[in-house]
Amino acid sequence: MVMICIQVNSVSSSRTDCFRAVRTNNRTFRASRQTSYTRRMSTRCQAATMPDKCFVGIDFGTSGARAMVIDEKGTLLAETRQTYGDDKSVEARAPSWKRALFGLFEDMPSELRSTVASIAIDGTSSTCMLMDEDSGELLTTPLMYNEACPEAAAMVAGFAPAGHTVTAGTSTLCKLVQWQKDGLIPDSGSPRLTHQADWLGYLLHQMPGVTDYNNALKLGYDPDPKIEAFPNWMLTEELAPVLPPKVVAPGEVVGAVAPAVAAELGLPEGAVVCGGTTDSIAAFLAAGVSRPGQAVTSLGSTLAIKLLSTKRLDDASSGIYSHRLDDMWLVGGASNTGGAVLRGLFSDAELKALSAEIDPAEDSGLDYYPLTAPGERFPVNDPNLQPRLEPRPP
Repeated sequence: MVMICIQVNSVSSSRTDCFRAVRTNNRTFRASRQTSYTRRMSTRCQAATMPDKCFVGIDFGTSGARAMVIDEKGTLLAETRQTYGDDKSVEARAPSWKRALFGLFEDMPSELRSTVASIAIDGTSSTCMLMDEDSGELLTTPLMYNEACPEAAAMVAGFAPAGHTVTAGTSTLCKLVQWQKDGLIPDSGSPRLTHQADWLGYLLHQMPGVTDYNNALKLGYDPDPKIEAFPNWMLTEELAPVLPPKVVAPGEVVGAVAPAVAAELGLPEGAVVCGGTTDSIAAFLAAGVSRPGQAVTSLGSTLAIKLLSTKRLDDASSGIYSHRLDDMWLVGGASNTGGAVLRGLFSDAELKALSAEIDPAEDSGLDYYPLTAPGERFPVNDPNLQPRLEPRPP
């Protein structure tokens, strides 16, 4: 996936201005997709021409994290990358993300870090955990974007409107209800739901309880400009205290990097963290789409499609939902199929050899539905859908 780099010229920048800044840099995003992960500071960014300000966009995708640094003209200055490590256990998820976040900054040239003005982070949609907002400690291990909670989905269907996005088994609300059902939400302390992008931002600004309306969509937040609130049917005695109390627009300033964190990472006083978004929306922005009716397909470890529309459309039975993008909507869905399935079955050499044998003009007669595990989100929303991986190529 591709990250967003949001320029914020002052703390008073409006939400619309932040989105305009994102769109202004679309050429940079498209160009950045062609660069090497090992690229560092360009020749334009030597000490004699060091920019007064630079802006950092960070992408936490399915298989790794990367950061890009641009100047006020949108010129790419540096790019760094971190993997999550070999430990794939659920206990290793959050620690690996924290290491990756700090590693991305540590790999940047120190001269650039000292000029960072703003930082924006995207994360995988519906990846979340519970944290104690007083201590900052995590209360649960993260549940990932594609992990379904069918028992909780049945419970959510009992109080959420039919066809609502949250009734999908992989929704953030279903994960929260599952934790409630399992007794993992403590009665004491200050438990708070936090998305992956929220938590990573918190590690920088140390301000708990903040999310953005893109990540909050699958929790139940209504981003309609006339509403911008959690619906009343969610504000129960059990759920309301756990919901993020502050929901910002993507690109809106959340707060400055905490002084201790700034000192550790070599960031300047006053560098701010902005509201983030999801990784698939960041990929959409990177494609430079501007007209309703245009769509973007993002194929990585999984597959996502988003179409720019003037109208909102939601249908949980098909895994279709709409994200707000300024004054328009991104209608789409995300499938669990994608490159991760092939990566788990074939080596690079095998993929290259087998691909050479494929004739796209000839019907194979096969009926594959490649999934890494049972469960699909889009175009059919079925947490129990079984993979179809046979017959295997010889």
